[in-house]
Amino acid sequence: MNCWKQFQNGRRPIKLQRKIWDEHIWQRQTVRDLKFKYHKSEKTIRTIIDRVQTRSPQQIKPQLLVAVFDATHFGDDCLLMARAPSIKTNLGWIWIKQETKEKYSLLKCNLESRGLVLTAVVLDGRTGIPGVFTGIPIQICQFHQLQTVKRKLTLRPETEAGKELLHIAFGLAKSNEQTMTLDLKNWIEKYQTFINEKSYALNSKRWHHTHKRVRSAYYSLIKNLPFLFTYQKYPELNIPNTTNSLDGYWSRVKNLLAAHRGKSQERTRKIVTEILMKQTA
Repeated sequence: MNCWKQFQNGRRPIKLQRKIWDEHIWQRQTVRDLKFKYHKSEKTIRTIIDRVQTRSPQQIKPQLLVAVFDATHFGDDCLLMARAPSIKTNLGWIWIKQETKEKYSLLKCNLESRGLVLTAVVLDGRTGIPGVFTGIPIQICQFHQLQTVKRKLTLRPETEAGKELLHIAFGLAKSNEQTMTLDLKNWIEKYQTFINEKSYALNSKRWHHTHKRVRSAYYSLIKNLPFLFTYQKYPELNIPNTTNSLDGYWSRVKNLLAAHRGKSQERTRKIVTEILMKQTA
């Protein structure tokens, strides 16, 4: 007491930084909110937030897993991620510019290099991606498939062919591959001539299919049909028939980000990474 020296726990500043960082993310406190709460300048708060290191991911032990793969956009950035619905865990992710087969393959290889064996995968139906997972049971999200058909036909198709095809698509969740195959076979037998109709440009030999949106919706169903009911073929794997596990998770991440609109790309990535790390356990 008489040496006139003061001592401070070296961990206190680190604890304060972590506290400010956690409140910034999980309690959605803005820089302005934290400025008044801790009586510091906005520049100081931003410096603290920039200096905090994101958590290190906990190791996931090697195991057999069903994984949902999907991507979402954060401004100009795109994040591709794999999640295991059975254990509610984020398995891995990469920042990308656009969804390509190469990026899906890169993430798949990353998971396999850590000893994670994919027993099945659930995808959103993007063209070409199933080819990355050759030899693995693939389930195309039925919700995304329905959305594709609705986008092409609208909810109020003008033609009888469109109305009947939309009705078939709405029955996806309660159907099976045999029934759906028969329904589509009966539909095409009835409307083959209709979807093959051509329209020619005036005074030209150039043409296009008159009902190309109905035609496109039909071929979308036909193309993905072998992958729409995989979950019924492997009941022991408990494969989900949608990507809802990941879609719902994206909603939570974006809800946390909503309080921090206008952040730079680097800071946005840091916040998203922290959220994903917290959910990896």
